[in-house]
Amino acid sequence: MTIHLRKLPMWVWYGWLAPRRRVCYACSRHVGGFLPYRSGWRSVSDAMRVLELNGSDLDNFECPRCGANDRLRHLLMYLDSRRFFERFAGARVLHFAPERALVSRIDAAGPSTYVLADIEPSSDRMVRVDMTRMQFGDGSFDVVIANHVLEHVHDLGAALHEVGRVLAPGGHAILQTPYSRRLSATFEDRGIDTDTARHVMYGQEDHVRLFGANIVEEIARLSGLVATGRPHHEELPDVDAWRNGVNAAEPFFLFRRT
Repeated sequence: MTIHLRKLPMWVWYGWLAPRRRVCYACSRHVGGFLPYRSGWRSVSDAMRVLELNGSDLDNFECPRCGANDRLRHLLMYLDSRRFFERFAGARVLHFAPERALVSRIDAAGPSTYVLADIEPSSDRMVRVDMTRMQFGDGSFDVVIANHVLEHVHDLGAALHEVGRVLAPGGHAILQTPYSRRLSATFEDRGIDTDTARHVMYGQEDHVRLFGANIVEEIARLSGLVATGRPHHEELPDVDAWRNGVNAAEPFFLFRRT
């Protein structure tokens, strides 16, 4: 966990000094608040405001104690609510861009196979995997996890086809990703090819598309999987989103291979 100097006073205040009315689901610590991503929602372009970008809660992003971001905290809640960690026992799991707190939970569950994958591996344990051309055989995994990955992948159709291919029958894909509630369909254009243009039009410099309100149908169509996820208020009806620092507008994007 790295703290920039300009955030140091906020880190100390929220982590140790402020009244601890909030709680991080990843580390179970009570904190005074969560650190923003960059300068919070002020860093988002006008286009993203108008299109109601729904991804991370940029004002309540990072736990000051463990560094877990809001989308990871939310995903851990979803996985617990669906008792996924019981399913990980003895399962074959493929995890893209693996988050440390989630890796430790899955490791503890005792999967039979656990592949930590990334296009640019950052540790000896990780395997280089191109999501659009995976080196694994058909039906190799029981669970595929890609938490906020699809918005970075250039060939969406190829990536989702591969996810569906490597999943075994009855397997699940967890595919969280930001999207716009105002766009009727996913938007991408090869002319949007600079950091500035991508930040304005997609919400972040390394995003290559902005999913639209048809996101569930599009993922199901391109992957051949069946959507089984539900919105926050159905999956986690008793969770106080403010207290836990999660985005209640983010649904659980869960898909199953029949």
